Amino acid sequence: MRDSDYMHVIVRGIGKQLLSEEPNDYRHYLNRLERYCLQTKVKVIAYCLMENHVHLLLNGKSSAVALLMKKIGVSYSAYFNRKCDRVGHLFQDRYLSEPVENEKYLLTVFRYILQNPQNAGICQASGYPWSSYPFYEGTNPEFIDFSVIKLLLGDQECFEKFVSCGSEISCLEYEKNRHDDEWAKNEIRTCLGIPAGTKIQGYSRAERDFAIAKLIERGLSIRQIERLTGISRGVIQRVGKRKT
Repeated sequence: MRDSDYMHVIVRGIGKQLLSEEPNDYRHYLNRLERYCLQTKVKVIAYCLMENHVHLLLNGKSSAVALLMKKIGVSYSAYFNRKCDRVGHLFQDRYLSEPVENEKYLLTVFRYILQNPQNAGICQASGYPWSSYPFYEGTNPEFIDFSVIKLLLGDQECFEKFVSCGSEISCLEYEKNRHDDEWAKNEIRTCLGIPAGTKIQGYSRAERDFAIAKLIERGLSIRQIERLTGISRGVIQRVGKRKT
């Protein structure tokens, strides 16, 4: 597989805004996803639509993926704002993305995306109606491509066993932390005396690095600090290296 062809993409509602309130919303998003995938020639390897975020595993040129996400963002925002009589941005900034560089990681991301409903305590992956899980067996829509996954996993039985297993490798915005983000937010409030981690962005460089060092000492992971402060991972890693 070519490194640049596979990408894990996450889009979120701004300020945890719901992206889907009813079945027709999920259907509309999927309709846009299918239409624009066919237009941009991007293939979907896996998808999972949650209430306030969407996970996609895509295969296509980075420029085509960017165009796909722009088209979906503009079209779905217009639909949702019109339906809900609201104005303004619907999605949180630009979508998050990372390249998927090898077959092992491809399978890890594939499974993680399908496991989202059960990780959220909603239902088992097999019972969730707004993911690509049901399409593995039989004929799938043109915009979905399981060919590489089926070469790696095999038949439906192997697929079901694989998805039901735990994930041993972390992927974008997911890791086996000792503490969840609610704990981390409380640590930020307690040890730094600020209401939210994003306040650190206004600090001087020395103050920022001192604050990050304190959060690392308290046990927050690099990914948690990045998520909750908006500080780049590179900066956090440099501070962490100076401490070791």
